[in-house]
Amino acid sequence: MPPEPTPSAGPVAAARRRQLRADRARQLADVLRREILAGGFPAGILPLEDVLAADYRTSRNTVRQALDLLRGERIVDRQPGIGTVVVCEKYPHGLDRLQGLAETLREHGRVTNEVRTVGPVTAPGPVAHRLGLPEHSDVLCIERLRRLNGLPLSLDLSYLPMDVGGALLDCDLENTDVFRLLEALTGGPLGHAEITLEAVNADAHSAAVLQAPRGAAVLMLERLTHLPDGRPVDLEFIRFRGDRITMSGVLRRSL
Repeated sequence: MPPEPTPSAGPVAAARRRQLRADRARQLADVLRREILAGGFPAGILPLEDVLAADYRTSRNTVRQALDLLRGERIVDRQPGIGTVVVCEKYPHGLDRLQGLAETLREHGRVTNEVRTVGPVTAPGPVAHRLGLPEHSDVLCIERLRRLNGLPLSLDLSYLPMDVGGALLDCDLENTDVFRLLEALTGGPLGHAEITLEAVNADAHSAAVLQAPRGAAVLMLERLTHLPDGRPVDLEFIRFRGDRITMSGVLRRSL
């Protein structure tokens, strides 16, 4: 990180210094967050504040403010006699391959599913449109709470056409990704998916199920998956606990 600017005199300059210090703290928090999530502190303990200040060429006050920001995000905490420790592990979810959650996180533990709702419903208009179905068509609706190593991770709401999804009623939805079941039913791999990712505030239902504070930000992944022939077959609205997941992918620039 570049060195902090030399302070100047006067009230305007003092206000500017406070703003710059807050900016620097935020910038340092971004760097430290990335280091933490990438396993840069394998022992789970961050260096002392003066060591961090020297390593990142900044002041100890800026380090302290940056750590305060990370504590507010529940990524680190201060433990007497030990120092600043990592208290939150985020799991990587790739965005450059079409995989189910258990496939994506297989190296990090066991994904289990609590099936909260499963059965035919009349598709809302936009859902029928996205799935290429006539209005008022029946679709299979599945809502699952998904846990990783016993901790709530996501709340998944899926809509599937009945001619494909109906067979899932007899399948093991508690222990198997829907993607794997669909491929077994259709006799081949899925094709492609369109995704949208945004942050939304958790409603009371989602917060309670995910054991997250009401109104907390969650990552909403909307995914429309197609068969190889292009037919849309699975429309999902997935709410992830943002404090337990990180999204990543590889983007290539086309000239």
